[in-house]
Amino acid sequence: MTNRRAKAHGSEAPARVGPNAAIQVIAALRRCDGAVATRVLEDAGFARWLVEPPSEMIAETEAARLHGLVREMLPPDVADAVLAEAGRMTADYLLQRRIPGPAKLALRMAPAGLAARGLTRAIRAHAWTFAGSGRFVAEVDDGAVFEIYDNRFCAGGVAGRKLCVWHAAVFQRLFEALVSPRARAVETDCCADRSPCCRFRLSWRAPV
Repeated sequence: MTNRRAKAHGSEAPARVGPNAAIQVIAALRRCDGAVATRVLEDAGFARWLVEPPSEMIAETEAARLHGLVREMLPPDVADAVLAEAGRMTADYLLQRRIPGPAKLALRMAPAGLAARGLTRAIRAHAWTFAGSGRFVAEVDDGAVFEIYDNRFCAGGVAGRKLCVWHAAVFQRLFEALVSPRARAVETDCCADRSPCCRFRLSWRAPV
């Protein structure tokens, strides 16, 4: 995975992630409650994004702070719903704007297992956009397992539940659209719960 860090005066600048990690969270917050959206962004120090959401890559620390404040300031079920919607909207943006039509057609026409391998290769190649400085590992067999080590999106959080709702929703929506409408993504381990990585299991076969 490429971290894409820039050297500055002998030190490394913070790793960056895709702006949709913030843009779609802001949009989902506004759909939920405009006043809450304003409060979260002001507390995060991103009041400027209320007027003009980011249009270029952002520091992973900024994305992590925004996601963390959503979880901190909203009830758990509401926070999960907001982050899940943001994840789905992020995937929809990628499907509409970032994945070429011929590639989408080829994946949809391929057997599910082959499509899953092709989609996983593409996700791995662009992992820095959602993992930042974290290390992304993926394996595909009858299902897929995605792992993010040192996931900054949940750094410092200790919880008895899995926190990476946004990531899981992005993965599931992409697999639903390009591999199988039966695709599901579940986070089984989370760094916030003192696991060594955030682990997501993806399946797309009908239960036997």
